[in-house]
Amino acid sequence: MSQLSAWDHPEPLSLDTAPLPEYGSGSLADLLPTLAAGMGVPGLTATIEELTPADRVCVFLIDGLGWEQLRAHPDEAPFLTSLLGSSRGGTGRPLTAGYPATTATSLASVGTGLPPGVHGLPGYAVRNPATGELMNQLRWHPWTSPRLWQPYPTVFQLAHDAGVHAAQVSSPAFAQTPLTKVALSGGAFHGRLTGEERMDLAAAQLAAGDRSLVYTYYAELDGSGHRYGVASDTWRGQLMCVDRLVQRLAEQLPPRSALYVTADHGMVDVPFDEQHRIDFDEDWELSAGVALLGGEGRARHVYAVPGAANDVLTCWREVLGEQFWVASRDEAIAAGWFGPSVDERVRPRIGDVVAAAHDDVLLIASEREPKESALVGNHGSMTPAEQLVPLLEVRS
Repeated sequence: MSQLSAWDHPEPLSLDTAPLPEYGSGSLADLLPTLAAGMGVPGLTATIEELTPADRVCVFLIDGLGWEQLRAHPDEAPFLTSLLGSSRGGTGRPLTAGYPATTATSLASVGTGLPPGVHGLPGYAVRNPATGELMNQLRWHPWTSPRLWQPYPTVFQLAHDAGVHAAQVSSPAFAQTPLTKVALSGGAFHGRLTGEERMDLAAAQLAAGDRSLVYTYYAELDGSGHRYGVASDTWRGQLMCVDRLVQRLAEQLPPRSALYVTADHGMVDVPFDEQHRIDFDEDWELSAGVALLGGEGRARHVYAVPGAANDVLTCWREVLGEQFWVASRDEAIAAGWFGPSVDERVRPRIGDVVAAAHDDVLLIASEREPKESALVGNHGSMTPAEQLVPLLEVRS
């Protein structure tokens, strides 16, 4: 039985208190359309008003670099910290990742310029309505047709079609992945192993066109946070490395360029005890009536057996409602968690019940998700530590 009960939680969190992502004005989905619209790419609208157009633009996405974590570690990131204020003409501000704040969802939002309810990657693992199975959208398993799953063109493709030099510079391992195809394709992909090689090539790709849109990526900070936590020596060492990479790229910008540094999500460390890590696989209350448990520990999609959705919603609110925002599918959609609208093809991918963590808690599944359940750092929900990501600018 759960460590929590209805007696412990008589007043579930109101859904009105969930801090919604700033879709349409300050979310990751607004970044590339704003930048590409400034280059004259048709069909796109600039919605982040303070961004000034540039002929050559590079977006450097650092996986796991939350706004709050960056601001808490100025000594490890002096160059990035200098971009937060006015000492270098910086215009640093936070963006919101979008819900859930997880890599597959955020990368799709960045690359397509669309919120999760439209691009259709609304979680780490969601139900495929065609098969009834959970699909891991980061690993793309079980495999399904990428273009059927996410049919919209990326901003890179739209830019390429408009005559902009579009390029992605990332690890060679990502060259042919389905997630790259649906989220980050368009123009040319260039694989480089080291961060230094990526920075040098990204600068060269910027200079390759009179109008250029370049994307580059670094993953190791996120991995350190997951394994060791966001205040660990390993994580801080990775942040120092990231800071040097950003400075290396900034110092090589060709004329008429703008570099934007951002991220896909922040992260929170969750203590290893039963109070903070509630185990679904050992909790008969939470598992009653549940056919599939999707999402991840701080952003769950819950798929009920036929006819049990209301009972599952009631139980989850009673057991978890003071530590999680717990909503039905219709409530989450109406509240705008996944964006202003949700495509009909996407609705059944969203859980019958959606649970987003408010406190520093985790709903693990120790048997079915042993690796994920052992992570120190986690993300996914709508708290500022997870949602807020930096938007830092350097111009030449």
